[in-house]
Amino acid sequence: MAGRKGGAKAELERVAWGVNDRLGSTQFLRTSLGKAFPKHWSFLLGEIALYSFIVLLITGVYLTMFFKPSGSVLIYDGSYAPLRGREMSEAYASTLHLTFDVRGGLLMRQIHHWAANLFLAAISIHLMRIFFTGAFRKPREINWVIGTTLFALAVAEGFAGYSLPDDLLSGTGLRIFNGIVLSVPLVGTYASMWIFGGQFPSSEDFIPRLFTVHILLIPALLLALITAHLMILWHQTHTIWPGKGRRERAVSGEPTFPHFATQSTSYFLFAFGVLAALATFAQINPVWLYGPYQPDEVSFGSQPDWYVGFLEGALRIMPPLETNLWGHTIMWNVLLPAVVLPGIFFTLIGLYPFVERWATGDERLHHLLDRPRNAATRTAIGAAVIAWYGNLWAAGGNDVLAWAFGIPLFWTTWFFRAGFFVAPLLTFTVTRRVCLSLQRRDLRTRAEGVESGLISLDPGGGFHERHEQAGPDQEALQRTRRPGELVAPYPHHIIPLPTPDRARTQVRTRVNRFYLNYQSESHGGGQGDLRHGSNGHDGQDERDGE
Repeated sequence: MAGRKGGAKAELERVAWGVNDRLGSTQFLRTSLGKAFPKHWSFLLGEIALYSFIVLLITGVYLTMFFKPSGSVLIYDGSYAPLRGREMSEAYASTLHLTFDVRGGLLMRQIHHWAANLFLAAISIHLMRIFFTGAFRKPREINWVIGTTLFALAVAEGFAGYSLPDDLLSGTGLRIFNGIVLSVPLVGTYASMWIFGGQFPSSEDFIPRLFTVHILLIPALLLALITAHLMILWHQTHTIWPGKGRRERAVSGEPTFPHFATQSTSYFLFAFGVLAALATFAQINPVWLYGPYQPDEVSFGSQPDWYVGFLEGALRIMPPLETNLWGHTIMWNVLLPAVVLPGIFFTLIGLYPFVERWATGDERLHHLLDRPRNAATRTAIGAAVIAWYGNLWAAGGNDVLAWAFGIPLFWTTWFFRAGFFVAPLLTFTVTRRVCLSLQRRDLRTRAEGVESGLISLDPGGGFHERHEQAGPDQEALQRTRRPGELVAPYPHHIIPLPTPDRARTQVRTRVNRFYLNYQSESHGGGQGDLRHGSNGHDGQDERDGE
């Protein structure tokens, strides 16, 4: 026995060394397991999105075994008594069967739905964290584009899964989607017939197509992009917050194994537990209360999942505009808010890193993050976009708000129409001023010290509070300065002719000064000059608050 065990062990070692000799796996594992990952709670946001996606895959496989993606009509005779004898699609009947007759079916359905909401919420907050801290800058522009593409695909995936049960609420959403497709000039009618397999609501052909898109096409794209995202992150290393001794070219943190691997496993189990608790105690999408979809019925107070609420709001506040050209009607009240606006929105988000790099002229590598207050213009832009998005999201429930507060519906509509323009401008102005005020406070704290809470009596009989020197990490965060080397001077043209090159230079200069002229950056990170010594400042610090 001992000989056989020894022989088996020797054989396994021989196989392992043979694999290593051909693939170099030992060196790869040694390098990978020792890779540093910074420890900060904000980095968990991306991990939550990954864990939610894993839960979605697991629960989705379970649901696929019982759901029937068919639009064939039948008479329901299942265990849910209020709907017995009603005509419905086989997809809706199988959803009821999964909910009431399959052991654990309702729990799995609700975990799946909560995970979808958490997946999109985590992606959104993760993108905001990356934006406000400047983590999208060189060399991470490609990963930012992948992240925004993941967000757009996740919205489409969530809408597809939300529509599959063929209940009255999801059917109303599909009817809106059909109207959006029809609003596209020239090709809208053909696209609608191609997508739905005939005139809406052709569920018999459409539901199997939607099911294939939901469980195969979009998940494959999501899985491929997530894999590419993680591979790029692994190659480029993680970003890190500014602090004592931290520089742009070095990333410090805990090793992948055992610290990061153990923490990630714990976070995954915690995320799964939270989703299970939500599914157990918080009801979501009770399709049995809505009933099957009927073209002549609309549920009262219908609200989509939160991530498509901004499209609903844009449709509701858009004035009724249309144009007739050569026998074709262009429905601007649908085309602009539901096709043009989201297209521009996602495109601008994806291109933002390149726009900022063009505006600032900053071509350097960045591994240190910005404090949002030290990138005042960027932070103000992000806050303005959040206000704009939040205004549209709230407008999607203007009827519910009007009913709940007893105010006319047209008042809420005009309020959100004004908010579409006013809210972003007001938020931008206030946020930028707050960031600049925080910069000046940091400079004052750096010069005077931090408050100690100790009151002293001076010889003249007055009282004053003692100030103490800030700690090393806090002092590093407070060391701010203006990135003067990146602020572009106004161009001086010998012959002021309105040439395209002159106009382009003038525009770029003004955009550059809009970004940087009143902006300070954290010491060692941000957009400061890395050519200065270890102190990272050259006497320009005290002028930052001016």
